[in-house]
Amino acid sequence: MASVAGAAAALASLSSSLLSKPSLSLIPIRTLPRLTCSLATSSSSQEFNITFAPPKPKPKPDSAELDQDALAGQLIIPWIVRGEDGNLKLQSHPPARFLQAIETKSKSAKKKKEGAEKRVPTAEPKYSKAARRFYNENFRDAEQRLSKVLAAAGVASRRSSEQLIFDGKVTVNGSVCNTPQTKVDPGRDIIYVNGNRIPKRLPPKVYLALNKPKGYICASGENKSVLGLFEDYLKTWDKRNSGVPRPRLFTVGRLDVATTGLIIVTNDGDFAQKISHPSSNLSKEYIAAIEGVVSKRHLLAISEGTSIDGVHCTPDSVELLPQQPDMPRPRLRIVVHEGRNHEVRELVKNAGLEIHSLKRVRIGGFRLPSDLGQYLDVLAGNASADDGIQLYKPWLMPVELWHYRNSDVARD
Repeated sequence: MASVAGAAAALASLSSSLLSKPSLSLIPIRTLPRLTCSLATSSSSQEFNITFAPPKPKPKPDSAELDQDALAGQLIIPWIVRGEDGNLKLQSHPPARFLQAIETKSKSAKKKKEGAEKRVPTAEPKYSKAARRFYNENFRDAEQRLSKVLAAAGVASRRSSEQLIFDGKVTVNGSVCNTPQTKVDPGRDIIYVNGNRIPKRLPPKVYLALNKPKGYICASGENKSVLGLFEDYLKTWDKRNSGVPRPRLFTVGRLDVATTGLIIVTNDGDFAQKISHPSSNLSKEYIAAIEGVVSKRHLLAISEGTSIDGVHCTPDSVELLPQQPDMPRPRLRIVVHEGRNHEVRELVKNAGLEIHSLKRVRIGGFRLPSDLGQYLDVLAGNASADDGIQLYKPWLMPVELWHYRNSDVARD
């Protein structure tokens, strides 16, 4: 207690001396922390509570206001750069392209980090890729192009349907539509063509394999068109599919009038395009009965190919089949994939041979069954000996599975 009283007396004497001598100047020294003393009045104990004031935040110096003298004392790393005149020179700051590259790299790293944080692991797909593709093509999108809907409804071909739309003969929901690409839904939209309404239900996809007889052509609207062979099939359509319009059938590819054998008939334009397009790379197999004797020289000439419409065409393979008692003429198995007009006939003619009969027995992986009568419906699963012979569903398979595979096709 005596020491505290002595300190207080010394502080009072110092204050009086400073007041008596105003000219006396004080040198600023470091600020001391504030001392707070509390004296207990009780004679039993004495306590001292000392608290420190929080430090004042130091303002950050502006980079533009830095003292040049302070910067002069820093270490400067020279940069050797090439100036606009092409000469090398020293400068105290890095080149702009270097700084830009650093900034770009930091931004890309930041974006990559943010993308990794946002990326959420996806679950394993429930269905296979082929199943998802089949669903998307057949069930997911109900809206289709107007011209495609008219063709599927049996109004006319795709091009003829487009012409009807351009001529203003088609209305959608009461308004004339002149754009074939307009998306419509037959189940919801009201579509009229020449005053006749298009039914809401479109015919299902039909896939028929025809054993084309000799003397018939593949074009529609002719007297001896192969499509006329399906009159009985279309007549019984209303009984088998009540309320569903008849499909508009057409052939996938063509066979000349003298050639017999396998040809696909359908109402599915997308399927026909996949099969007939060169990118499908589907091979076609023909059996040619030859007049006269076939030698090795003839086989070599056929395998070397010939020029058709300015394009050199060569077969995939050519083979002389063993002679059979019921077939006195020699037979050649010729496989091609380009499918140009009269390609097989030109190959045989160029070799100096004459064709007696020509038959196509295979397209891709689909082989013409030996017990086939007139045509077969490949949508069903049972086989019979009637005109409506039914086999299986090749349309469910991707196009690549139609390629020729010994293990995937049935041999006759």
